[in-house]
Amino acid sequence: MKHNTVFQDILRYLSGENVDFSCYDLDIFNLTEFQQKVLTETRKIPYGQTITYAELACRIGKEGASRAVGSALAKNPYPIVIPCHRVVSSSGIGGFCAETCGEKVELKRKMLEMESKAVSEDSKSQE
Repeated sequence: MKHNTVFQDILRYLSGENVDFSCYDLDIFNLTEFQQKVLTETRKIPYGQTITYAELACRIGKEGASRAVGSALAKNPYPIVIPCHRVVSSSGIGGFCAETCGEKVELKRKMLEMESKAVSEDSKSQE
């Protein structure tokens, strides 16, 4: 059985497919222990779902560290593969790729909409 490359899987994801990136070993060892914990936990967020920065902080045992979580996510060397776009602010969409407005945040919004639509279509087809 032929396995896709990460690049093929990213293209599949961007075309609207639910792609599981958990099979890829990622080198995040140059990051701090805290950043590694944030990114490792972020990988567990299911396709089509979101959590808040505060929820992610609680999941790693650092309640109240939502700003630090946001800073750690800004260091994500593998956006999409580590789905930091699924982490949102309690008052809105939040930032993406170290930016809080502009094209990158619009890309985050589009990816979340794409995932939500795909999940909605999947659930309708299973009824």
